[in-house]
Amino acid sequence: MLDDFFSRAMVAGIGLALTVGPLGCFIVWRRMAYFGDTMAHSALLGVAISFLFSIDITIGVFVVASLVSLALLMLQKRGALSTDALLGILSHSTLALGLVMVAFMTWIRVDLMGFLFGDILAVSRMDIATIYAGGVVILGLVAWLWRPLLASTVNEELAEAEGLSPERSRLVFMLLMALVIAIAMKIVGILLITALLIIPAATARRFAATPEQMAVLASFIGAVAVTGGLFGSLHYDTPSGPSIVVAALALFIISLLPAGLLYRRQTAEGHRR
Repeated sequence: MLDDFFSRAMVAGIGLALTVGPLGCFIVWRRMAYFGDTMAHSALLGVAISFLFSIDITIGVFVVASLVSLALLMLQKRGALSTDALLGILSHSTLALGLVMVAFMTWIRVDLMGFLFGDILAVSRMDIATIYAGGVVILGLVAWLWRPLLASTVNEELAEAEGLSPERSRLVFMLLMALVIAIAMKIVGILLITALLIIPAATARRFAATPEQMAVLASFIGAVAVTGGLFGSLHYDTPSGPSIVVAALALFIISLLPAGLLYRRQTAEGHRR
């Protein structure tokens, strides 16, 4: 089965979708979409450093994204600037530094489009093993930290009063985000990682009654988006990473339709009365 490039892409994409679903929910709940963008943009700097020192790209991206997370925490504690300003500085500066470093390394041919938009059809068996091994670690840690993460999301002061260490949970969450971005970069690319994190979670929010249901639904919706995007890419000969995000967007738009139709029906009935 895994000898076929399309089958490998499907297995890898579904594994990634199952992994990012719960993390995407916390990003939506905590309103951290810009943080996700910052982490994703820092990945290109990680790629450049990996080429410069001849280390594995996944490791390089994880290390850089983790350092960016730690830098954000330290700068937040100093309180000199607002969080959104700090995220803007870190996001654009790391992306620019990565591009400049790649431009200087003229002896290396770098496929920027592949890193920016991903190439899921080129995943290998080793990539699949990395995705699923990383996914098991990430989901295991999320399950272990579910209560303190959820409590600090609802009310950080109350979580601290109950001894749930919200600061530690936040740090671990940021490191998990760094790991997800390092794993996901090859599949959907630097510029589309945040979309795969946020859109399925935002779609699931409209149907879930509990946080646990939303996490499971986000993973399922992400898997459906991967499947639909890959088949659409195969049929229409479109880029695979963007096609997956477009499929996720289509599912989100569909999730809005019942509420919109109900609203129009109620409005029409009100006018008749």
